[in-house]
Amino acid sequence: MSSQKEKLGLIAGNGKFPFLVLDAARAQGFDVIVAAIKEETSPEIEAHGAAAVHWLSLGELSRLIETFQNEGVRRAVMAGQVKHKQIFSSIRPDWRLAKLLLSLTTRNTDSLLGAVAKVLGDEGITLEKSTWLLEPLLVKPGVLTRRSPSEQEAKNIEYGRTVARQLAQHDIGQTVVIAESACVAVEAMEGTDATIERAGTIMQSLHGDASTLSRGLTVVKIAKPNQDMRFDVPVVGVKTIEVMKAAGATCLAVDAGKCLLLDGQRVVDAADGASIAIAAGEVQS
Repeated sequence: MSSQKEKLGLIAGNGKFPFLVLDAARAQGFDVIVAAIKEETSPEIEAHGAAAVHWLSLGELSRLIETFQNEGVRRAVMAGQVKHKQIFSSIRPDWRLAKLLLSLTTRNTDSLLGAVAKVLGDEGITLEKSTWLLEPLLVKPGVLTRRSPSEQEAKNIEYGRTVARQLAQHDIGQTVVIAESACVAVEAMEGTDATIERAGTIMQSLHGDASTLSRGLTVVKIAKPNQDMRFDVPVVGVKTIEVMKAAGATCLAVDAGKCLLLDGQRVVDAADGASIAIAAGEVQS
C-alpha cells in the first residue's frame, strides 16, 4: 500500500480564502498543487507550504489542465475572488478558452466558471465545493453580534433580500445596500466592498440636500438561488466590516450556511466594536 499523499489542486484567486483552503488541505494530509493567477493571487502563496506553485495568467485554460495532469491532480478547489471585470477585460484567452467563450449564450460569471468546471471534469479533474474543507467557517443561523438589528434594519433586511434574490437570479450581483426600505446601491461587476463604498458616497451627497432617508445603511449579501458552492461563494471578512463602518452602514445580513466568515470570530469582534449588527437568515428552498 502506497503512503503517497493525495494531491489536491488549488486554483487561487485573491484575498485570504486560498490561504485558508491551503492550510485546511495540508492539515487533512493533502499535497496541495497551487495554480496561482498572476493577475490576482498574493505572492505570499509561495511561502505557505504548498507542494508546488505554478503561476498562470487568466485565460490559460489549457496550461491549467496540463499543469494539474502533469502533477497527478484529480481533484481541485477554486478559492479566492477573481474580479468580474478582470474576467471579462484582462484575459487573453488561449484556444481552449476562446472556444469555450464562443459557446456561451450568456457571459456572466456562473456560465463561464460552470463551463470551465465542465472542461476540467471532461479532462478527469473534479472541481469540489470551495467550502468543502472549511465547513466550520460557514455562518450559523441567527444574530452573530451583541446587537440585534433594529426594527428599521429588520425591515431593510426583508426588503433587501427580496431585491437581492431577484437580481441574483440573473447573476448580476449578490449584494444590495438599503436605507429605509429604499435601494441605494446594487452590486454588479465592481464587487461588494466597492458597492458599499458607492452607497456611502450616495448617502453623503443626499444628506447635503437634507434627504428624508435615514443615514444608516443596511447591507444585504445573499447566495444565488441554487448557489453553486464550487465557485463565487459569498464571503465576508474584517475588511468588509471596515468598509461598512466608513460608509455609515450599521447592519449586515447574510445567508446561513451559504456565506463564509473568512476571519471567523474577528469579523464578529470588529462588528461589535463598530456597533454593526450581523444577522444570518435561513435560506428558503
